[in-house]
Amino acid sequence: MKLRRRKSISYAKYGYYFSIPFVVAFLFFALYPTIYTALLGFTNSKGIGNVNWQFLSDPFRNFNVILNNRSFRLSVINTLHIWIVNFIPQILLALLLTAWFTSPSIKLRGQGAFKVMFYLPNIITAASIAILFYALFGYPTGPVNYLLQKLGIVDAAVPFENLTSSARYIVAFIQFWMWYGYTMIILISGVLGINPQIFEAAEIDGATNAQTFFRITLPNLRTILLYVLVTSMIGGLNMFDIPKVMYNGGPDSATLTASVFIFNQAFAGSYLYARASAASMLVFIVIVCLSLVMFILMRDKDEHQQQKAQRALRRTQRKLRKSSGGAVA
Repeated sequence: MKLRRRKSISYAKYGYYFSIPFVVAFLFFALYPTIYTALLGFTNSKGIGNVNWQFLSDPFRNFNVILNNRSFRLSVINTLHIWIVNFIPQILLALLLTAWFTSPSIKLRGQGAFKVMFYLPNIITAASIAILFYALFGYPTGPVNYLLQKLGIVDAAVPFENLTSSARYIVAFIQFWMWYGYTMIILISGVLGINPQIFEAAEIDGATNAQTFFRITLPNLRTILLYVLVTSMIGGLNMFDIPKVMYNGGPDSATLTASVFIFNQAFAGSYLYARASAASMLVFIVIVCLSLVMFILMRDKDEHQQQKAQRALRRTQRKLRKSSGGAVA
């Protein structure tokens, strides 16, 4: 009597089926626009609906014009400045809150409510927040001016919208206020993914909360911190809504970010699509270079040395196999 083998069912193909909508959406709404934008940077494209563009005889002319444009260089410097000023306090506060919420010795009631309140600014649209803060810092009768005069800090209303020194830091503060809650949630998720037995061993050994955080939590959060750093940098270099709605890049180009510059090139009357595309590609190159630097600085050096040793061992084994094969022949 022959036993009938039970036919095994492979469900692997269904994973590919479910990924098809994402792949199609990515191809049409992300990859195609990116490639099309890169191509426009080498053309003379200008104006809405103009499809009769040609590739330039000097393909890098738009890139040279953008690189020699003082406003573009200023916009990149402004963007990096605003991002650094808001990211440093953002990551420090997020780490502090993470240590607070994940500490086993601190039994905080209502943690969920606190997390929701800290995360809430991130789900409000940036344009709405820009309008809110523009009203708060309004001149001469905004709430901030009223409070400063009542406290005797200033004698007269301060025109915040006309001060280059304050405008940039107001934008940085808004970015910090919007994103520190998101960063906190990501870091808390990373801490919850660490093996709890490590913390139990540290507690048995008599480690303090500070020693546990700096010697166990932070080293195990290296990958999460790299993710937060890179994604924050990408979002910071694409900063658009807050400086555009509040100040339109002013005053005196103090809040002119790279995205605002690109928007002005493409849509603010001139319709220089080719130059805007070239500027977009240059910002993309800056993001890639900074991301590579961060990956190199944040990598695990011990793991990197181990990978190098393994590659060297594999190369040695291949050479030995080749040499032994030649001897046998």
